[in-house]
Amino acid sequence: MPNICILTPAPDYYEDWSWPKAHYERLFGAELTLRPWTEPCDLAVFDLILPLLAWGYQRDCARWFALLDQLETLPVINPARLLRWNSDKAYLVALADAGVATVPTLMRESLSEASLASAREIFGSGRLVVKPPISGGADGTYLIGPSDPLPAEVIGKRMLIQPFLPAIADEGEFSLFYFGGAYSHAISKHPATGDFRVQEQFGGEERPLEAPAEARALAENTLTATQNLVGCATPAYARIDMLRDEDGAMRLMELELIEPSLFLHFATDGGAMFAGAINALLQR
Repeated sequence: MPNICILTPAPDYYEDWSWPKAHYERLFGAELTLRPWTEPCDLAVFDLILPLLAWGYQRDCARWFALLDQLETLPVINPARLLRWNSDKAYLVALADAGVATVPTLMRESLSEASLASAREIFGSGRLVVKPPISGGADGTYLIGPSDPLPAEVIGKRMLIQPFLPAIADEGEFSLFYFGGAYSHAISKHPATGDFRVQEQFGGEERPLEAPAEARALAENTLTATQNLVGCATPAYARIDMLRDEDGAMRLMELELIEPSLFLHFATDGGAMFAGAINALLQR
């Protein structure tokens, strides 16, 4: 019987991860072992390693990249080089250069008030979102208005700057899920009133969604461009986050290939397609 390992948060991680854990235990049963990504011990004993619950890696980047070095020679899905590429949101710039319609993104090695002024001029937008390029769960993410000062904790830091797109508060953010390159399901995510973050810990909520054709086209273009840029096979699992710009066009926000919440309770098959994609890899 094959042994599958899912990497989980550190024991003291603050966010509740019991619900995705329950989905994975249901799908993989006795074949599944859970190990904290911060102290995984000997991973060579497993037939397949999935970093699906390695939440919080952005808070200890040195340890995360050291783990990726270790995973280079082990059967990890998605592949370690893809995980490394996806760890830094500079990938958005690479995807934009490859022709993917992304939310306009600037990378600044040392964020300053001058950086914001320049970004406002470039984007033609007074409201900006700044976030660390290695981040998750909206950690260190700020919405900055036309007259708001930079938060002290981000001054001089390497940061990503994007225009704020109002559709997040209206239509919401779309998330599309692909397993083995095939479309599975989609949801929309909505922030709490007065907020811009869609994560549950900030009061956000999810709703089932029938993904429109333009959303699926963007998702599939993103996956194809990623394969070409990284030189890898189709990701076993992917979540593609997007929203509409002010002209109504879909724009990629993030491509999640490491530890995305897969919201399998919204999948009509309960996650059978996901489990099938993983089991197919075990047969190779």
